[in-house]
Amino acid sequence: MKLLQEKLSKYDIPQKAKAAGIYPYFRPIESDQDTEVMINGKKVLMFGSNSYLGLTNHPKIKEASIEAIKKYGSGCAGSRFLNGTLDLHIELENKLAEFVGKESAIIYSAGFNVNMGVISALTGREDYIIFDELDHASIMAGKQLSFSKTLKFKHNDMNSLEKVLQKCEPDKVKLIVVDGVFSMEGDIAKLPEIVSLAKKYDANVYVDEAHGIGVLGKLGRGTCDHFGVTDDVDVIMGTFSKSLASVGGFVAADECVINWLRHNSRPYIFSASATPSAVAAALAALEIMKSEPERIEHLWDVTNFALDGFRNLGFEIGHTSTPIIPLFVRDNEKTFMFTKMAFDEGIFINPVVSPAVPPSDTLVRISLMATHTKEQVATMLEKMGKIGKQLGII
Repeated sequence: MKLLQEKLSKYDIPQKAKAAGIYPYFRPIESDQDTEVMINGKKVLMFGSNSYLGLTNHPKIKEASIEAIKKYGSGCAGSRFLNGTLDLHIELENKLAEFVGKESAIIYSAGFNVNMGVISALTGREDYIIFDELDHASIMAGKQLSFSKTLKFKHNDMNSLEKVLQKCEPDKVKLIVVDGVFSMEGDIAKLPEIVSLAKKYDANVYVDEAHGIGVLGKLGRGTCDHFGVTDDVDVIMGTFSKSLASVGGFVAADECVINWLRHNSRPYIFSASATPSAVAAALAALEIMKSEPERIEHLWDVTNFALDGFRNLGFEIGHTSTPIIPLFVRDNEKTFMFTKMAFDEGIFINPVVSPAVPPSDTLVRISLMATHTKEQVATMLEKMGKIGKQLGII
């Protein structure tokens, strides 16, 4: 056996989980991504999807995708920088910039590529990237690729952020990067306080709106709009794979920032363009989101119903106030067992275990969609309560 294979063959954690019958990943879904899905011929309630507005199987989005393929084909066979720019890309970029309240925007073929490609390109060797310790992995990847100095502050802790800012040279660029809604914990960044500190220390603010768009703000414009700080936030990033029912992502900012990224962001320049069908789907989803505000209203109805239900059952759910609800288990094996027992009861949920989080912070992640009914949520709460008691969590 070669050295590489010999080294990697020692990694057997998945095999052990499979042998124990608690392996929770790569479960093949045999239906569309709805509130109910088919897995191995079994119908289960889906509470593990990021489709917050429930648009992935909307007829208008399917039709838009099909028509885009008919007109443009299946792909662009090149990067945006060269042969891969369609009028469709430019239309979506203009509408996204207007929607989030910025001068300009560009589209990337994956949301992960946005954070990786933007954060790594914006600041120089003498500058600073300042990040929340619970920021998304794509933000971590972006700052790791940067030559800038990187400084971490405690999660949503403004005293910690101020101490970090005080360490920075005053005449250097300081970019504060945070999730608007934190993807595992479900809590919201303290953007008004962050903006206030940014002004005090002459820093810039970058907000990842992956889980905020379609959920918070007027017509789902996101966390920045929710707090009324859009003009004070310099860079707004978003994805298509959540509320916009597609795949890809975007970044919006002042034109000078976007112009720099167009010519200096490697994942943008050297990746193939977002496909016509993906762009058309995001365009259609954006229009539906703006024209059907009742979707967001219902999302919040079922979210508040679920939040109250979990608290009444005695679950520890942290500081969440969004459709992302963590149920803290604080034990790797119990977290896997919780996920399996939920599936056996007809409920699909997601485990979050170490090394993604410390073993003492493991959780199962519940996420709500606008298409969930209160009856479905009530069924889920009943099942979760039963399992929580069996495992000694509540």
